[in-house]
Amino acid sequence: MDRKHIKETRINSEVQKEMSRIIREEIKDPRLPQMTSVTSVSVTGDLKYAKIYVSMLADDEQKAEGMKALKHATSFIRTLLAKNVNLRNTPELTFVLDDSIEYGVEMSKKIEALGVKHDE
Repeated sequence: MDRKHIKETRINSEVQKEMSRIIREEIKDPRLPQMTSVTSVSVTGDLKYAKIYVSMLADDEQKAEGMKALKHATSFIRTLLAKNVNLRNTPELTFVLDDSIEYGVEMSKKIEALGVKHDE
């Protein structure tokens, strides 16, 4: 691995940890589902932009409301991120709903159901 890649990985990891903490401890918006987690973070090399991938254990309507809550709190979240993570630029944040965990759970259930039917 080259130095640039190691640095990007470290930055992504630091931002992900802090984003998780901020969402868990600092955001008090009731629209945000209790089970919201940051699954990954992708910060551009110039530190100008960051995509924050979040997973929410909720129905579609609650997820939509949760995404609105995050969008509404973006400047507050960015301010906290700037205060707690030492980066020369604080990136613009974009939140992306990540359904991969939910998709995986759904696939596991389907595979399990196939397995049960197969054993009969």
